[in-house]
Amino acid sequence: MKKIGILGGTFNPIHNGHIQLARYCQNKLGLDKVIFIPTYTPPHKASVNLADSSHRISMCKTAVLPDNNFEVSDIEIRRKGKSYTFETLNSLKELFPEDTLYLIMGADMFLTLADWKNPKVIFKNAIIAAIPRNDSDKSDMTDYYNRVLKPLGANAVILDNPVEQVSSTYIRDNIDKPELVSNLLDKNVYEYIAKNNIYRK
Repeated sequence: MKKIGILGGTFNPIHNGHIQLARYCQNKLGLDKVIFIPTYTPPHKASVNLADSSHRISMCKTAVLPDNNFEVSDIEIRRKGKSYTFETLNSLKELFPEDTLYLIMGADMFLTLADWKNPKVIFKNAIIAAIPRNDSDKSDMTDYYNRVLKPLGANAVILDNPVEQVSSTYIRDNIDKPELVSNLLDKNVYEYIAKNNIYRK
């Protein structure tokens, strides 16, 4: 039986913060692999200047290439439309029926989990691996978990805060200024963005 991390997002673009987060969770939780899942259309937020899904998949594959324990799934891209986490986890559980899935997320998402579509299905299929930004977050998340999520059947692990906070919006807004953003991205991802003229205004 394997432990598989699931890290979803728009990845618009994927950056070093995403990779650090995945590595941290892999090390802390003993994950056998982490699957990155770019969403086709984010259900919870409007995404400004969203790159085409084919580009976001390619950037993710480029970013994870150095790590044999990372892979990219186009399960939500192929589904098209809005992808809900409970649907994705149902599909993944069919693919990995004997394995334990860990759904990786930050504080903002964790603190709204009870309002997601079919949260009980999410909790049935995956352990939540949540990462706070600071000690205050951790306190709020622990309270929310005990008070709201546990009664709904959730099983969560609230980790520490080791990862660099990187903003995809900042990267998109400054994509023409390599001195500001090139160190926030995998070198090959940055070159891919430049070559394909993505996020240029």
